[in-house]
Amino acid sequence: MNVLNTMTDLSALRVLVVDDEADIRLGIQKLLGRLGVAPLVAQDGQEALEMLAAGPVDIVLTDLNMPRLGGVELLEAIKERWPETAVVILTGFGTVQSAVSCMQGGASHFITKPFDNDELLQLTERLGRQVLASRTASIAGSCDGIVAEDPVMRRVVELVGRVAQSPLPVLIEGESGTGKEVVARLIHENSACASRPFQAINAAALPDSLLESELFGYRKGAFTGAEQDREGIFVAAQGGTIFLDEVASMSPSFQSKLLRVLQEKTIRQLGASNDITVDFRLIAASNRDLGEMVARDEFRQDLFYRLGVVRIPLPRLVDRPADILPLAHKFLNCAARTCLGEDAAVPELTPPAAEALMQHAWPGNVRELENAINRAVVVAIDRRILPHHLGLREQSWEATGTSQTDDLQYAEGKQQAIERFQRDYVQRALELARGNVSHAATRCGLTRAALQRIMRQHEIDRDSFR
Repeated sequence: MNVLNTMTDLSALRVLVVDDEADIRLGIQKLLGRLGVAPLVAQDGQEALEMLAAGPVDIVLTDLNMPRLGGVELLEAIKERWPETAVVILTGFGTVQSAVSCMQGGASHFITKPFDNDELLQLTERLGRQVLASRTASIAGSCDGIVAEDPVMRRVVELVGRVAQSPLPVLIEGESGTGKEVVARLIHENSACASRPFQAINAAALPDSLLESELFGYRKGAFTGAEQDREGIFVAAQGGTIFLDEVASMSPSFQSKLLRVLQEKTIRQLGASNDITVDFRLIAASNRDLGEMVARDEFRQDLFYRLGVVRIPLPRLVDRPADILPLAHKFLNCAARTCLGEDAAVPELTPPAAEALMQHAWPGNVRELENAINRAVVVAIDRRILPHHLGLREQSWEATGTSQTDDLQYAEGKQQAIERFQRDYVQRALELARGNVSHAATRCGLTRAALQRIMRQHEIDRDSFR
């Protein structure tokens, strides 16, 4: 399902047309009227900036060559001051170099004059639906959707909305577990090739020989075990999107093969004698800094530039704190349906558990959060999730960047382990006793006073277990 394409009425869309030719401004005004859009107009970039300063604009359609302030300078100013505004460049002097430059500068699309009226209408409609959908709700929903409550992640989603409609290669960068494949699927689902296949493969999971056979395909008898023809992902994704994860792990020889495919858009299957023309959009991902690898001669510079025409950096979960609890609740609903049944009640995320989620360092990012929620749904009693159900690691060593063999002394480490055991053990006893301190003390083999002392030491509230 296209999560961005949800709106039907475009009359609320705010569009600004910028061109130094009055006839073109008037023509685009009348054209957009078919969509129910009444655009503002400006005769150059300077006048456009004045209009933008006076009120918000969703989409700017601008000429490239204008007096006073041209389209490139206008684009730079808009992305600096109003980064959420989509910009479409219209020009009669279009070249591949200027197109790539504008796209790298944040333009949503690039159309050369004389443009086709239907093409401009369709593009404006697609961008408009994206804008209105993101205005009414953050992009989320299914278990595979994106949660973007935090401003840091909203900027990522806005960038995704801009690049989705272009055919340019995309490089998604971020730590493991940050959701690179989810973002890649979102780009595909909101692209012009959304109805075509989405093929994903992890380069780190396969040696060169298997990676080549998976991507290129092979003919029967090409090698031992090749008992029938296999078309390969490059062919299977014809007209669609290929998501190539962990590209940093590819060997230099395979990097060369991939570069040739991207340059020539042809492949030769293993055991074949003829080339096959392929057509796909490549989205690559890496949890390592490819720029640094290029500087160390560990990754081909020409391939890096091919892959990274548009780069999307994904933040760590700890850097998007406003998304932690919304993500937790999304995973909670999904895990309840998967683990407990479609009609089962969704467990309650208690305030102490929510606080534990907010305080955790999340070295495993979103994937670690999902695993913690899945575990909690399975082990929680009475469908109430408490901190110890989450199975979070103690943060003391990880959060400070100190390992057990560095600055942490044996006695200190032992004390931390004892305190963690005490807290988890007492919480479990109180849960089984449904908050009854006397019954919990009996379970633990402690006096009521001793148990209460441990509860005060660890700030454990018995009311959380009732």
